[in-house]
Amino acid sequence: MNRRDFLKNSALSAAALAAPSLLTSLAKGTGAPGGPAGDSPVIVDTNIHLFQWPSRSLKYGKTPALVAKLRRHRIDQAWAGSYEALLFKEMTGVNDRLVEECAVNGGGMLVPVGSINPLLPGWQRDLRRCDEVHKMRVIRLHPCYQGYGLANAEFSNLLKRATERGILVQIALLMEDERVQHPMLQAPLVNPGPLVPLLQAMPEAKVQLLHGFAGMRLPRSRPLFDFPNLTVDISGIEGTGAVGALIEGNLPSDWFGGIVRGGPKFPVERLMFGSHAPYFPVENALLKCFESPLSIDQLRAIMAGNANRMIAA
Repeated sequence: MNRRDFLKNSALSAAALAAPSLLTSLAKGTGAPGGPAGDSPVIVDTNIHLFQWPSRSLKYGKTPALVAKLRRHRIDQAWAGSYEALLFKEMTGVNDRLVEECAVNGGGMLVPVGSINPLLPGWQRDLRRCDEVHKMRVIRLHPCYQGYGLANAEFSNLLKRATERGILVQIALLMEDERVQHPMLQAPLVNPGPLVPLLQAMPEAKVQLLHGFAGMRLPRSRPLFDFPNLTVDISGIEGTGAVGALIEGNLPSDWFGGIVRGGPKFPVERLMFGSHAPYFPVENALLKCFESPLSIDQLRAIMAGNANRMIAA
């Protein structure tokens, strides 16, 4: 058996063994994570995308197949962005198609997440439509593909306006490992450091970083560990038991360039389940929860409770 088959079989076996018993214990007597019995889904996946990934076909690239895959893993709600937002130059149509796809093929589990590009003219209209027309409580930005940093004045303006509307702003710091990107589609990791003064000035802002925890390890990003209004999905947290180690502050010092010994703690209240599907297998995020030494309360918070709290009115 080669390494790929070994890892695949091991991961699937672990998920098959762990998921039913653990999720049963999570739900038994208390209902789904984050609420009373029958009140909220078992797992809220805060990071999936629909439609076509730009550079290759994905196994679960069709919405019905992806929905079926998510359901098999007891994910009852998924926040869906659009891959079209990466390269399209007009976001109104992107968002309209996403809303229609979620309604037609989402099986009642997909929550459309609007895309905004602050470099395009009319982004203010797109934000207003996301809020007032589509009733979205979450928007998603892809600066790594759209060509701006978080020090950009228009991004700051967008964050301010979204905050005034009570909208959670998701920022995809990375979509694909830089080592395997198409040579004509280079989209490097976005530095989240410029968020520090913005979150200091806007304490009511709600920001979630997607699939880019490596950006939190940059020197300028260290203060972000201390902002209660900044959350992170687990899809970009790598390493055996890393989710639990992050909560306890037991990550290796080389994760932070030797600046600190061990590493800062990241509160469980600010971690949210995100699979980065269909680019990543859903099992990847599940195993990150199951392999870490987490309590049932911590699992409930990560799997759904924190997500429900972030979009509560």
